[in-house]
Amino acid sequence: MTRQARASRAAVLLVVGTAMLFFGFERVSAEEPVPGSQTAHKLAVRKKQVGYWLFVPKSYEKKKAWPLLLFLHGAGERGDNIQMVKAWGPPRLAARDQKFPFVVVSPQCPKGAGWNPEQLKTLVEHVAGSHKIDRSRMYCTGLSMGGYGTWSIVAKYPKLFAAAVPICGGGNPRTAGRIKDLPIWAFHGDADKVVPARRSQVMVDAIKKAGGKNVKLTLYPGVNHNSWSRTYANGKVYEWLLSHSTKADK
Repeated sequence: MTRQARASRAAVLLVVGTAMLFFGFERVSAEEPVPGSQTAHKLAVRKKQVGYWLFVPKSYEKKKAWPLLLFLHGAGERGDNIQMVKAWGPPRLAARDQKFPFVVVSPQCPKGAGWNPEQLKTLVEHVAGSHKIDRSRMYCTGLSMGGYGTWSIVAKYPKLFAAAVPICGGGNPRTAGRIKDLPIWAFHGDADKVVPARRSQVMVDAIKKAGGKNVKLTLYPGVNHNSWSRTYANGKVYEWLLSHSTKADK
């Protein structure tokens, strides 16, 4: 490589790096994910490191674009041990099934903190921009604190996702008008003593009152807080998600 070529390449890298810092993020990752695997990554968002798992299906190279599923864990998985994030839900399923039909993004929330919608949006946009993602088929789901996080991010960015599945969480019913057109399937145990089922019911009722016609709530009789194991084991949930796209639902 000539001196001029090296100088040009350095200039390009400087411009790209400056732009990434300007927009508040940069990618820190050891290597690109291997199809059929789930790998740990980090993203710097406004000087804060966000650890996350990234799953890429085994047949990733065979399609031009894949649906993306953002998974938000509960309060018990917060911290800096990224392995804890695979305790439940999509990242647990993806670790066992190389054919799981989504690119799965599973971030970890810091200890003592809650989900930050702006931070999560930056992560989603980053993955969507650096991988083969169908932006019309991006989805969000979460359990408990992650259920609250799901309601929160869709209210903040109602056009970012094509559908959402909040589990045993809750939101602000005053945001119902913003998400009335978003397909939402909520789940809750009717005997939940940690997050009462009325937290989901209030949101669903408010959305319907605002004119929403594609929202529903499944209540599990006699089930306490863990309504996620049954939900994430239900293949119809993933079929329902994949049946929606921002293009088709317009």
